[in-house]
Amino acid sequence: MAIAAATVSAQLACSARRNISLSSSSLLSPHLPTLTSKINSFKLIATSTNPNPSFRISSMSSSLQTPPDTISQLSFLDRRESAASLHFVKYHGLGNDFILVDNRDSVEPKITPEQAVKLCDRNFGIGADGVIFVLPGFNDTDYSMRIFNSDGSEPEMCGNGVRCFAKFIAELENLQGKQSFTVHTGAGLIVPEILEDGKVKVDMGVPILNAADVPTKLPTTNSQPVVNSRLDVDGVSWNVTCVSMGNPHCVTFSKEGTQNLQVDELNLADIGPKFEHHNMFPARINTEFVQVYSRSHVRMRVWERGAGATLACGTGACAVVVAAVLEGRTERRCTVDLPGGPLEIEWREEDNHVYMTGPAEVVFYGSVPV
Repeated sequence: MAIAAATVSAQLACSARRNISLSSSSLLSPHLPTLTSKINSFKLIATSTNPNPSFRISSMSSSLQTPPDTISQLSFLDRRESAASLHFVKYHGLGNDFILVDNRDSVEPKITPEQAVKLCDRNFGIGADGVIFVLPGFNDTDYSMRIFNSDGSEPEMCGNGVRCFAKFIAELENLQGKQSFTVHTGAGLIVPEILEDGKVKVDMGVPILNAADVPTKLPTTNSQPVVNSRLDVDGVSWNVTCVSMGNPHCVTFSKEGTQNLQVDELNLADIGPKFEHHNMFPARINTEFVQVYSRSHVRMRVWERGAGATLACGTGACAVVVAAVLEGRTERRCTVDLPGGPLEIEWREEDNHVYMTGPAEVVFYGSVPV
């Protein structure tokens, strides 16, 4: 994973109130082993086994250095937390980034939604789209997953987040190769599988199309799905299809006067909140704006409920393919390009389940006062 910059927020340091920015060009310099400048309370580690290294930040050391090959990847995770600090690992799935917390010793999250908001702040905290907790299993599942969004709200689940969740589990349990888990979420049972190439394939379950269950107040007849329905937003008529992947989505491919959106021309910061808080969506809504390239290739931008414009949304990509099939725009297997990269989505006809395949990458390790 190539990283343009690794920024250590001042919130992560107990005593230093300053930001430190390190460019990847300097980190990859052949002179890196000779660097001895001190970084208060942190050690940044570039893994030598990957030609595009990830960077790991630990509060155990005060020097910037490359590690010997014998350093265990689990050494940080094995440390005990103090009452005043929280260990975490930051992951991203196509740029949709999360703070992962090992919460297997309790059924309640270790921090509050208000604390999560502070940690997710990109100027005064770690910076993330949400905080994800690995909790004990429920109803015979291997694990449970809960999420606090960057605004403190709690979504039912998150597609990119569940891929990060699976990779985090593999690291916590020191698992190698192909692995699968059963995960209890607010959206029901989710089954992620780590593939041999390191990507994660997730059985996202059956899409929910009944309007009341999405939920949406948009009119429909005879319990039919809301497909290509008109939605007026700030004086503009949009054509929308509503899908729930355990969390609600409004998908649009066109608006009045257009047949195919040019998604890069949209001002998401302006239009996104108007969709999210529209009175037709009583639980608020995630909104995907989609441009169709072919029967097997689309591009989307997303405004996420509780997080705003993000680089990727896994459940959103799943909802997009379901909506595209319902509107007759694509086949059931489709590549969905997001700002952070592509996801492979398949809505299988034989079992009606949606399958998502994509990457999840570790960014860094850290401890933060709470």
